[in-house]
Amino acid sequence: MEDWHPEALAAIADRLGVAFGDVAPPRSRRFRTKGGPDINVLDWGGQGPPAVLLHGGSLTARTWDYVALALRADFRLLALDLRGHGASDWADDYSMESHASDLVAVVDGLGIERTRLVGMSLGGMVACEFALCHPDRTESLAMVDVVPRPLFAATARMRAFMTGFRGAATVEEVVEMALAVSPRSDPERLSYRMRTLLKRGDDGRLVWKCDQRYRRPSDYAMVLRHLAGFEARVPDMAAPFLLARGGESLIVTEEAARDFTARFPDGRWINIAGAGHRVQEDNPYDLAEALSAFWGGRLPSMTLAP
Repeated sequence: MEDWHPEALAAIADRLGVAFGDVAPPRSRRFRTKGGPDINVLDWGGQGPPAVLLHGGSLTARTWDYVALALRADFRLLALDLRGHGASDWADDYSMESHASDLVAVVDGLGIERTRLVGMSLGGMVACEFALCHPDRTESLAMVDVVPRPLFAATARMRAFMTGFRGAATVEEVVEMALAVSPRSDPERLSYRMRTLLKRGDDGRLVWKCDQRYRRPSDYAMVLRHLAGFEARVPDMAAPFLLARGGESLIVTEEAARDFTARFPDGRWINIAGAGHRVQEDNPYDLAEALSAFWGGRLPSMTLAP
């Protein structure tokens, strides 16, 4: 894959404390949806139980690279590019129902009957919608830094950067622009992320891979309405639930994490120290450890906690 940079991946993963055996790239596979876009999937291989990883808005499946390195030896990890993102096709419909139907097509194509679901931000919404509509196919659900009533205003500066971006000549130029908006970001990780989010446009300049039509105000309003609707729906979910909040998140408060988790019959939540909204990139070691413990039944439910 042309944007695979194993040396950079290994250096960053090692610095973040992630243990890994190799940095062999995942296999890229495409699945056709019924009447919809083709969906790209990164198949990390492995003989363990399957787990599907879903990224946040404007990101790609590559945001899970560090976590995948940590868990690939024990689980069959499958990271999707959601429709309109990464190497998946664009579409006219970006509803939660359409995203969830894409996931059905992928797990059907892979012959997976039941799976663990992990979704960050937008991906957490998609995972939750799938789990609610297909409980018989959901082993567990983990949502990463997303709740029904997020502090959406905290994303305003980065959203403005994304929508206002008009192209650049080099990745380094984009990194400089992003650091001006978010000066506390780690330049090395930011550069790695940007290499996965950009492509050459017709004029040779770098542009976003994702469909910018998704970032319309009407779509954001739809997302927030759908999120709020989860509050009334999740009390019927039987699958074990984990909310992994970034310990430094400006979008999800501890109170919101506690309140949302309490709605699940079998829910638990944790703070991931040193992580903002992109938990899987900020602290992949602790997130991977938490997921492994959750999947192994070692994280107690809130209902069982003293």
